[in-house]
Amino acid sequence: MTTFTTADVPSLAGRTAVITGANSGIGRVAARVLAARGARTVLAVRDPERGRKAAADMTGRVEVARLDLADLSSVRAFAADLDGPIDLLINNAGVMIPPFARTADGFELQLGTNHLGHFALTNLLLPRVTGRVVTVSSSGHRAGEIDFDDLNWTRRTYRPMAAYAQSKLANLLFTAELQRRLAATASPVLAMAAHPGMAATNLLRANDRPGARTRVRDAVTGLLAQSDDDGALPTLCAAVADLPGGSYVGPGGFLQGRGAPKPVGRSAKARDAAVAGRLWDVSEELTGTTWPLG
Repeated sequence: MTTFTTADVPSLAGRTAVITGANSGIGRVAARVLAARGARTVLAVRDPERGRKAAADMTGRVEVARLDLADLSSVRAFAADLDGPIDLLINNAGVMIPPFARTADGFELQLGTNHLGHFALTNLLLPRVTGRVVTVSSSGHRAGEIDFDDLNWTRRTYRPMAAYAQSKLANLLFTAELQRRLAATASPVLAMAAHPGMAATNLLRANDRPGARTRVRDAVTGLLAQSDDDGALPTLCAAVADLPGGSYVGPGGFLQGRGAPKPVGRSAKARDAAVAGRLWDVSEELTGTTWPLG
């Protein structure tokens, strides 16, 4: 494919896009572009006040709705309150390497927010989705392992980066199994995945502590990271470009850290169909949501 830019996003007049975590970072950029192209754009955010501030800087039809992916009751309420068909669902929100915490439903925070919350949201909304489901993963998925014996870190010593990598691997396995199920039912909906490369977003700054390590991190980020605007391009590309279902889009440059978006490779673990199917079944049990298309 040729180099993708925001100019390649077509008119989306008459369509609806839902983006989680759209009050900051790459989600905010993607929402701004989609709204400017004419989509009714729903910012699904944990903090509506921050969402309204983000919406104030966007043109077009922008709505703000509360969604806390770390609370399944909030996910269900959001899905019930959202009206009309959905052309594009972008599962963008996420947390990265926080101190150990659990969601309202008792899940490890990163798995619960990054994977299980989006899994439940997608199943609840899927009967109304007409176009694509784009889930934002990370190149960090390559370090991930799905530990079915202790998904929620009840016995293991918590390691923030390992938990993050597990959640991002889960995002890709979810996308693969979702696409398989959609194809099996002859649905026209496509499941896609994207990663922003190394984007200098608030996720990188969320757990800052003063000191030399933070200063070194900031220096490296300044040299290697993409801006939020560039980091959002893989998500937008996955959302609108002519690509097959199941595609994974990321920066095509050095170590997939930065550069123009294109289809990129994923780890062998992310291509394991048996693990993807098992994770789907376990996720249904944990969230109480099921495949809605028969």
